[in-house]
Amino acid sequence: MIVGAGPRGTGLIERIAANAPELYAGSGLDVHLVDPYPPGAGRIWRAAQSPLLWMNSHAEDVTMFTDETVRMDGPVRPGPTLHEWAGLDGRTFADRQIQGSYLRRVHEQAVAALPPSVAVHHHPRRALRVSGPREGRQQVWLEGRARPLTADLVVLGLGHLDAELNQEQSELAAYARTHDLVHLPPDFTADSDLSALRPGEPALVRGFGLAFVDLMVLLTEGRGGRYEGDDTYLPSGREPVLYVGSRRGVPYHAKIGYDWTGERPLLPRFLGPAEIDGLLARPGGFDFRRDVWPLVEKELGFAHYHRLFTAHAERTAMAWTDFEEKYAAASGGVEREALIASAVPDPRDRLQLAALDRPLDGVTYGSFEEFQEGLRGYVEDDLRRRHQADHRPDLAVFLGLLSVYGQLIRLGGIGSWWHGFFSYLASGPPGPRLRQLLALSRAGVVRFVGADMAVRAEDGVFRASSATVPGLSVEARALVEARLPEPMLRRALDPLLRELYADGAGETPDGLLRVDHADGRVLDRAGRPHPRRFALGPHTDARTPGAFTRPRTGGPAFRQNDATARAVLVFLRDLGADAVG
Repeated sequence: MIVGAGPRGTGLIERIAANAPELYAGSGLDVHLVDPYPPGAGRIWRAAQSPLLWMNSHAEDVTMFTDETVRMDGPVRPGPTLHEWAGLDGRTFADRQIQGSYLRRVHEQAVAALPPSVAVHHHPRRALRVSGPREGRQQVWLEGRARPLTADLVVLGLGHLDAELNQEQSELAAYARTHDLVHLPPDFTADSDLSALRPGEPALVRGFGLAFVDLMVLLTEGRGGRYEGDDTYLPSGREPVLYVGSRRGVPYHAKIGYDWTGERPLLPRFLGPAEIDGLLARPGGFDFRRDVWPLVEKELGFAHYHRLFTAHAERTAMAWTDFEEKYAAASGGVEREALIASAVPDPRDRLQLAALDRPLDGVTYGSFEEFQEGLRGYVEDDLRRRHQADHRPDLAVFLGLLSVYGQLIRLGGIGSWWHGFFSYLASGPPGPRLRQLLALSRAGVVRFVGADMAVRAEDGVFRASSATVPGLSVEARALVEARLPEPMLRRALDPLLRELYADGAGETPDGLLRVDHADGRVLDRAGRPHPRRFALGPHTDARTPGAFTRPRTGGPAFRQNDATARAVLVFLRDLGADAVG
């Protein structure tokens, strides 16, 4: 049984179909899909949402099919990318309805590729609980159904889930109820009821990532506003005024808008399988900041400087071969920084990860309007860097980030900071969305609050402030938490995950479901893998970067799907053999 019929469930079925000829010769196999949303598209990519909402990747960078770069035991089964299937320009940011159609077609194709003896049954209901002994058949209880479905094993392919509010959010929500205010909790924005945000009235928005971009779109174009050219927004008069801030106080970096040319850096170089093996073998464990982050810094720096030296040699003061040798031998950050300072004259050409992560740290503005102008300049500069090839090291760092994430998956629960840092640098909005943000700022519909935005509930309203503009205080009767709910096991509103935890499933310190990274089996609190329960996706400590895989990048999600599919088929094959014997 597969709980979750979105992209993960579809990817698993595709891998079952690919591996079945080798691993499963039995008959009468029934695959039960449990999901209240349509198979393939699932909740996030369903047709029933605004056509104004886009994908966050170029159409040519989205595939549901394996290629020879994926390190897996199963066979490669190639197929079209989104842009090939839909006949789109590869650089298009397709809307989510088109992606949903692509996913439905992939699902249909995967089901059709299964052996004739395998039947697929879709149950359009929510799964509430999994029960059953470790060595026996599992029972899956469904909403609105008195008797459970039984299965030899269960795979949880759940995507983004709703969660309980944390303590601060609960207090703010209670304050809103008491004082007739509006508090919108973290949510998938397409599912949020935005009708309570009134035209012309201020609304505080906490969060400056992709959920904010969706919110921005639905409250502007979604309410009848329109753009004239690239830099002018014509309001409809129905928009609220959005005061947005976050921990960093700036939007995620734009998607890179140019293609790779020339020699690629050989990745991984300083953070590969051998280094991960060494970290996992440490008797006392490892600390991310002390033991892992220096390797991440060196790997990303290698990607950056390889591109700078090979594509922009005129901006360097040393031959690449000399720099590479000294860079590899540098024993610590201080020695490496001295080398970089001598070899890269312009500080703007140096990779400074701390400044990238927190660009407003220590920066203050004398007035609110001065900050609006300053942040518009920051966004304009980001758009230039991400769309002009003279900043080609940025794309190399992006490739380095993908390589690093693919390695760090093996370490398991390394905390949520890394995932947020990756998303901020590598999984930001399309460039056109940031150009729209600039137009909305100039029109006064979006206003920037600053870094480490603090929200207080007092005097019957919400108030926001930030040290970026000393003395600033913004008052509003509405507060929007513009972010997805945290994928935490104990705080998930999904009853299945909560019951799984109550039944003894293990969790990481940051609340993710622990799984065996070899095949996705759910681990209990003693670290024992459950023989009949598997899990894949963002709620596990083996979560992968991004929603979809770029072609020819090795696809960790494909590798996971393949390993789980093969483990499932071997288990069912052996179970059948035992029954016959």
